[in-house]
Amino acid sequence: MHNFEAKAGVFYGVGVGPGDPLLITLKAHHIIQSADVICYLSNQSGTSQARDIAQYSIGSRGTAAIEVAIPMPMSTDRTAANAAYDIGAKRISSHINLGQSVVFLCEGDPLFFGSFSYLLERLSDLHQCLVVPGISSVNGAAAALQQPLTLLQESFVVMSGRHSDAQLEQALISHDSVVIMKAGRARPRILAILNKTKRTADANYLAYIGREREEILTDVSTLANEAGPYFSLFVILKQERDS
Repeated sequence: MHNFEAKAGVFYGVGVGPGDPLLITLKAHHIIQSADVICYLSNQSGTSQARDIAQYSIGSRGTAAIEVAIPMPMSTDRTAANAAYDIGAKRISSHINLGQSVVFLCEGDPLFFGSFSYLLERLSDLHQCLVVPGISSVNGAAAALQQPLTLLQESFVVMSGRHSDAQLEQALISHDSVVIMKAGRARPRILAILNKTKRTADANYLAYIGREREEILTDVSTLANEAGPYFSLFVILKQERDS
């Protein structure tokens, strides 16, 4: 028999998927239900996307858990972000030292562009850490589009809007399937690069996958040339595919 309850004194990185609460795995649900402490990143007002996704699992617990919100600065300043992770790691460590189980909720998968990675780096030498994988936004996007990410000998690469123009251009020229995550602020730049590499017709744009505000656009030529939401990505697939 598997024991799906969170173990005392263990730090868990738990993926809660791209947005639909029903895409949380059974294992993640049981770990969230049994943990002593539930931790997540939040904005300065205390709102957390990861917690919102996991609300059903948290709300259906028999007893309330201790909740620890780690406020993150809304900027690209890594110094400020690292300071927030340092503070968060110390708070998490203090609970683990008391023998409590701590779950960190992470959108998508904890180790795929996941904020959990930065906490794992700080805590793995001090405490036992375990990871519960989750469905990434890349998989969620493919399901929403009902399109395979790659077939047979097609090549596939995942990039980020934080990559340089040259890196994105090279990826679009060299690979059949390209996913560009964290597209928000980089959206105008990405649209220009898609046009330059003649891949605008191959591109799909998705935002808030699996959430009430979900947006799916298969003709990105109609997309406003302005910054978009943080939770958005481009999926670029060949129109003529191997069979």
